[in-house]
Amino acid sequence: MNFFKRLEGVFSSPKQTLTALAERPVWVDVLVVLLIALAVYSLAVMPYSRSELYQMTKDSAKLKERMGENGFNTYVQKLEAPPTIWDYVRTAAGGPAFIFIAMLLQSVVLMILGRFVSTLGTFKQILSSLVHASLVNILLGNGVRLVLALTRKSVMQVSTGLALFFPKMEVTSTPYIVLSQVDIFQLWMFGVLAYGLSAAFKINIRKAVFLSYTLWFLKALVNIGVGILSMSFLK
Repeated sequence: MNFFKRLEGVFSSPKQTLTALAERPVWVDVLVVLLIALAVYSLAVMPYSRSELYQMTKDSAKLKERMGENGFNTYVQKLEAPPTIWDYVRTAAGGPAFIFIAMLLQSVVLMILGRFVSTLGTFKQILSSLVHASLVNILLGNGVRLVLALTRKSVMQVSTGLALFFPKMEVTSTPYIVLSQVDIFQLWMFGVLAYGLSAAFKINIRKAVFLSYTLWFLKALVNIGVGILSMSFLK
């Protein structure tokens, strides 16, 4: 199956596409597309994310106490100043690097979970399935989020999860962080991933769905924990 058929197939015929990938796993070309798309998204929303981080940081007495007055003032001044070339490079490279490492770790977790129900399935098969399923969230999902961010001129106020239905909820609150994890594109992505797990591990789709959404649940818990911890430094 060629590159373009795989791109189209993830959305139009995910079962057939992910099953074919289990037979002949490939992932490098699609990963490159994902990383480029993520870099473009990160750079596009960078002005809003820096501005919102500055607004949240400048009045944070707790962060000032943790960093010390001199370190805090220096940090705030950097956020207020125009971004440097290094800021652009770090933004363009940091997100893609993190996502690639996260995919590797998630594939390892799936391999461990899969061993409870099957002795089949290789790391390459799992990684290939995860990379292709991620087209739903990183390509399509971020495309929607980018339009919303440009429209609202905000990153923090953009959600494609349950938090979308609570526009008056404080974006730094724990309920908002939790609800944001129940994201339509994330749920769609892990549903697609289940087809790949079913084919790779040679298990029925119910078990594959359970494995896939177990990873989603674990990932959501980590994101919630990181989000709450991050906000605790600013409040």
